[in-house]
Formats: sequence, C-alpha cells, structure tokens
Amino acid sequence: MTNTTTNATTTSTTEVATEGTTRTVAAYAAARPDAPLEKTTITRRAVGEHDIVIDIKFSGICHSDIHQVGEDWGSGIFPMVPGHEIAGVVREVGPGVTRWQVGDRVGVGCFVDSCRECDNCRAGLQQYCTGRGGAVFTYNGVGHDGLPTYGGYSSELVVDEEYALRIPDNLSLDAAAPLLCAGITLYSPLAHWGAGPGRKVAIVGLGGLGHMGVKIAHAMGAEVTVLSQSLRKREDGLKLGADHYRATSDPATFTELAGTFDLIVNTVSADLDLSAYLGLLRTDGTLVQVGAPEKPVTVNAHALLTGRRSLAGSMIGGLPGTQEMLDFCGEHGITAEIELIRAEQINEAYQRVLAGDVRFRFVIDAATI
Repeated sequence: MTNTTTNATTTSTTEVATEGTTRTVAAYAAARPDAPLEKTTITRRAVGEHDIVIDIKFSGICHSDIHQVGEDWGSGIFPMVPGHEIAGVVREVGPGVTRWQVGDRVGVGCFVDSCRECDNCRAGLQQYCTGRGGAVFTYNGVGHDGLPTYGGYSSELVVDEEYALRIPDNLSLDAAAPLLCAGITLYSPLAHWGAGPGRKVAIVGLGGLGHMGVKIAHAMGAEVTVLSQSLRKREDGLKLGADHYRATSDPATFTELAGTFDLIVNTVSADLDLSAYLGLLRTDGTLVQVGAPEKPVTVNAHALLTGRRSLAGSMIGGLPGTQEMLDFCGEHGITAEIELIRAEQINEAYQRVLAGDVRFRFVIDAATI
C-alpha cells in the first residue's frame, strides 16, 4: 500500500512505502548446491524508514554466482537467489529517504549493508568492514535482521538508501549492470595503484573482468597490454583499447617482457605461476590478484625480493569508490560488452560461462523473470 505525495521543489511524484508490509516477488533460485536455477517467489523485507524499493531492470551474471551456487568457496544459504550486478529504477521510497526519488536510475553491487562504525566503513571501504559480522553481501548473506539476503535474479529489491548508487543517465542500464561488480573490481586496483599516463599496465585474462580492465585502464591513459593464454581474442582486445596483446602460452612473452610493467592485474581464477608474472614487473611494481582461485597459490620469494616487487589483492570497492567508478564510466562512455538473455536462459548461460563462451558478460532482462 502506498501514499502519493508531491515534492514541491521538484514537482515529481514520490511513492512513499508503508512500513511493516513484506513483499512477495518473482525470482530465480537454486534450491540446493549445484541445482539448476528455477523460477520461484521470495519474500522481501518490509520497507523501512530509510529503504528504497528498486524495480530491477537488469542483472548481470558473474562467475562468482556460479561459484557460490556450487559452494566452491564454502557452504551456502539455500534457496539461493544470486546476482550482485543490479541496475534498475526506484519504485518506492521509505518515509525518511532523502537521497532518492521515484524514477531515479540506481545500481546495487556486491553488498547491501555493513556495520557503518568500524574504521573501514568510516573511510568508505565498506567492502572491508570489520564490525558486526562484516559486510552484508547482496545474496548468500545474512542481514542485520537475521534474515538471508537474496540477490538480483528477481523482479525487485528492498535496500537501504545509503547502499544504492546513481547510474549516469548516458549509460544504458543493461550494459551498466556489470559495472556494479566487474567494473568496480577492476577500477578499484587501477585507481589505487595509479594507472595513468606514463604507466604500463597489464591485464591478465580477457573475460568479464579483464575486458573492463582494458577499457578502464585505457581511459585512464595507461599503456595497456593484455596477457592471455592464446591470441584467440586479440582482435577483441585491441578494439577494446589494448595497445598490445601477448600470449602467455608463448615462453617468449615472459623473456621479452621481463621487467616491463608498473602494474599487473590478474583477473583469472586459474592456478597460474605467479612467480613468472612477478618477473614481468619493474622495480617496485605490483601484481594485484582480483580473481579468486579455489586452491591456495604459491610464490617463489625470490620473485618478490629481486626488484622490491609486491603481490597484493583487491576486492570490489566501497560506496564512494563505486560511485566514483560509475561517474568515471559515465564521463568516458564506458559500459560492459554484454549478451542480453531471458531468465529461462540462465542455466544455459552458466554452462557457457564455464566453457568460456561469452563476449563478455551475460545480463538477464528482469522483465522476463
């Protein structure tokens, strides 16, 4: 039930949600680990004082969705509704909402809450929250109300207004959805480690993450090299903005490019010889791991010692950094390269992701859920 009010300063109509009413919405969920996703209904929480209701328009498919449905990273909460690359439009607002109005274009990424009090939260690094159980992830998590969270493979989402982000008007919502995970996962290390003019940056892998890294690093002004298993996607990489494209299956790549890069961002989750990649760094260069291998990795200490090189990790971004990324992408017209699918194609899309058969991100049309 809603009440209609008019904001005198904007003359726009705002739907104010009545507190205390849960919402039953359509979704696609896995009933158990490794089960195919099927259409179902879920209950969204009642709209609180500072909540907004998002009419989900599009939801990206991230490889981590597949990992979590398969419990590759630990036990999951089932039924599981994946999806943390969410783009939509505000449908309703709680009575205390000040940041958003009905009709605003918004996105939600990998988390929907955090403690808001720890040093990291206060610094805008909510993804590294250290208080009260850490960040509350968009799905396969537990909210501060004790209820499981459900993700973006659904028709709508209720979220605290502080954890939604503005999507620039010039970006199409379907191609902008993957920015909420893939985009920020690459923007965060590229910005933190100073990709820009005069810097040589390598992106390992040209998939859903890697293609965003190429676009963003190129827009930042860096000299960009793609390091991929083969030259199969070379034409794609150069079109996306790479200056160079080298095959890691060719031993000459590691000899000819030794000591070349200021920054390498590894987007793949495969078991790579990280010591070999460290050898491609200049003195004081950094290799940043953003892919999440299922097994522990090993590194030869001498690869770090010789050249004062660093091996680091990075995970998505906080709220300020993610908004900065969206604004940067809006300024440069950057979106993901996508294949738009209907909801009934989700399971097929999962199999194609595992087979590497996607250029470069699947996005679900939520109107088909």
